[in-house]
Amino acid sequence: MNLPMLGVINLIHETDDMGGLTANRCLATVPFGGRYRLIDFTLSSMVNSGIPRVAVFAHTKFRSLMDHIGSGTNWDLHRKGNGLFVLPPSMEDQTDFGKGDLYHFYRHRDYFTRSSPFEYVVVSRSHMVSNVDFAQVLEDHRQRGADITVVCKRDPGGFSGLARKVMVNEAGRITDMQDHYGRLSSDIASMEMYVLSKELLLDLVESSLARGQDHFVRQAILSNLDRLTVNAYLHEGWLGIVNNISGYYRHSMELLRPDVWHELFFRSGPIYTKVKDEPPTRYHRSANVSHSLVANGCDIEGTVYNSILFRGVKVHKGAVVRNSIVMQNGIVGENGSLENCILDKEVEIRPLQQLRGAEDLPFLAVKRKVI
Repeated sequence: MNLPMLGVINLIHETDDMGGLTANRCLATVPFGGRYRLIDFTLSSMVNSGIPRVAVFAHTKFRSLMDHIGSGTNWDLHRKGNGLFVLPPSMEDQTDFGKGDLYHFYRHRDYFTRSSPFEYVVVSRSHMVSNVDFAQVLEDHRQRGADITVVCKRDPGGFSGLARKVMVNEAGRITDMQDHYGRLSSDIASMEMYVLSKELLLDLVESSLARGQDHFVRQAILSNLDRLTVNAYLHEGWLGIVNNISGYYRHSMELLRPDVWHELFFRSGPIYTKVKDEPPTRYHRSANVSHSLVANGCDIEGTVYNSILFRGVKVHKGAVVRNSIVMQNGIVGENGSLENCILDKEVEIRPLQQLRGAEDLPFLAVKRKVI
């Protein structure tokens, strides 16, 4: 059943500390989990929840985004009436490019005003890897009579990625929220998913812009915490905050745990991605593979342990890949060695090369590099 809710995936000024992994692509299209892109998780959660109309507000380096999501076919969003909309930044001159997300919402306000059957909106980022049931979030939002409901996660162990912490009182109302990523003493972080009525969102857009404020969270929400009822909805499932290298590496490695894998990919519905036809992976007699995720199309002669191999990776005879991530079409030459490494797409490691990073600071090779 469809929800009376619009989906917005907001890529404008998304926090990005991923170094070379986002040199030529936006954060939303960073490869993750052997065959997925980061945006797949938010997009799939919306589709599985029954949200029939989703807009992606693109900002920079979105060629790979257009290539990946296309018309939305793989998410069943290729429809005549609703479906998927990719909205590039709308600018009158170059200075508009640096303006905040509220400005770009305003420039694309037709997307909201022409969506008459939809009473609510969920505004989300792309770097929160999770599987959220937005139908439950909307039900909680309605029952508690909130103006805004923020999906949050409690983690006493701390977060690897950059997250905005919040303070929540006994009634579940948010009383304080970080502007950026400071030292607020709280073990609850915002998942940057905001449910509110479409009417309130449009009011915040126009009233904030009239005051010269153009940032949705920093100005439209934070400055109204005492006036609006902003509640927290605590997500019980797994969460990976992937907007820096340490967060990317840690959360990728966590996917090797079966409980995390099943929690993320099957609990609230499947995760969809762009379908690519590849033959099965070929394991030679000399191959030794254990505790790893290996996508289709790989060719393995060497040893792979506790690692993630994307499509089309070639591991030559005598090579050892340990605690590492090798993205699409990577090559590890004969008798080469990787430990605690991240190789972007189409990286080639020549024979006898040995690369080693640390668990908290993995070695990163950028796209198409030859080492």
